[in-house]
Amino acid sequence: MTFRPIDSHHVLSRRSTLTAAGIAAVSALGVDGAEARSRHPSTSSRSGLAPGAEPIAENLLDTTPENQAATYRHVDRQRLATRAIHTDPARTTPLPRSGTSLSDVRYVYQGTRRTVRRFVSENRIAGLLVLKDGAIAHEQYAMGNTETTRWTSMSIAKSVTSTLIGAGLADGAIGGLDDPVLRYVPELKGSAYQDNTIRQLLQMSSGVKWIEAGANDPYGDNDIARMFKGIYGKQRGAVMELMRTRPRAAAPGSVFNYSTGEAYVLSAVVANATGKTASHYLSEKIWRPLGMEADAYWILDAPGGREMGGSCIQATLRDYGRFGQFILTGGGGVVPRGWRDQAGRPESRITDYGRLYEGSPYGYGYLWWAIPPGVAGARGRVPTFVGLGHGGQKLYINPAEGIVAVLWSALRPGVDVDPELFALLDSVVRALR
Repeated sequence: MTFRPIDSHHVLSRRSTLTAAGIAAVSALGVDGAEARSRHPSTSSRSGLAPGAEPIAENLLDTTPENQAATYRHVDRQRLATRAIHTDPARTTPLPRSGTSLSDVRYVYQGTRRTVRRFVSENRIAGLLVLKDGAIAHEQYAMGNTETTRWTSMSIAKSVTSTLIGAGLADGAIGGLDDPVLRYVPELKGSAYQDNTIRQLLQMSSGVKWIEAGANDPYGDNDIARMFKGIYGKQRGAVMELMRTRPRAAAPGSVFNYSTGEAYVLSAVVANATGKTASHYLSEKIWRPLGMEADAYWILDAPGGREMGGSCIQATLRDYGRFGQFILTGGGGVVPRGWRDQAGRPESRITDYGRLYEGSPYGYGYLWWAIPPGVAGARGRVPTFVGLGHGGQKLYINPAEGIVAVLWSALRPGVDVDPELFALLDSVVRALR
């Protein structure tokens, strides 16, 4: 399934893409990912590797089928600055086992009956966790992963950043979603973002031009490529300068345009409002209190710099599940009352279900993709929503059914498992009722 922009009113660039968010690439003018890789071949091994170390790619966005999984589980070996998200080992909260097994669940896709394990084995799935009412109904690892693997979130980090904005609101560090971004990020004074609110950045409706094509063209003329050039170059201030120089393309709040850069700006809002790094704040508000089983880490824009709010937290499968369960149950007082449903559903016509991209059912909330009723087990008035990440990462939240699902993947560019996953989730939801 390939999603294309519906019309010019919904995109700011002919090269807009959902690939960075884990959805198949939108057709674009210019160089595609295969051509980019032919110009800049992905390095499948590194010189100086320790004996037995897995070869990884030099660039997270430019992997080969052979090194993609190793790269996603060894982001700590990239030329990237990171910061730890600490837990408290003495407070680890075990996840109980559900009495229901999904081993016998069948779903129909393309006219054939399939199993959950077949879905994993045939689709480059690297891990799958399903929780029902906080208990493990299914846990499976593949592609060399284990329960101690810390796998990259890719853009699911955006949904974490959204949650930290909610925590800042509850703490009173952030006055309101309609506060100007400039109040918290004065570095953007005089930029196109001077006219934007926090809410508009959460909804990807700033109206500021951003070309999100780097997941298919990591060395091309696009903003993701420019962003990662700054990150890999460890140039302090380079990413914020990139954001400061983006031009305005539409009126604030008038169009949807997916931007990893704006989630980075929101992580700066969190840090400046709270006086703490995003990693420290995440540890303080969520990671330690929830009893996560392992430290996680988050990539930075430069050594000692800011978290990349739009990408790349590394955590275990169960800890992603714990975070999802925290969201499902409403955030335990860490976020304002009603935040879950507010963040998980579209608020405006431009972000409504089915209006973002042709062929896509999704709407958009606050850095969460909203799933309409009747799709992937969603039903009723309580919103079902999902965090999505490049390469097929997914964090599915279905409060009405009490289900959280975490999917790790190493999908190749242009590959989309959503249609089959939606069928699987429909069957899983029915089986766990």
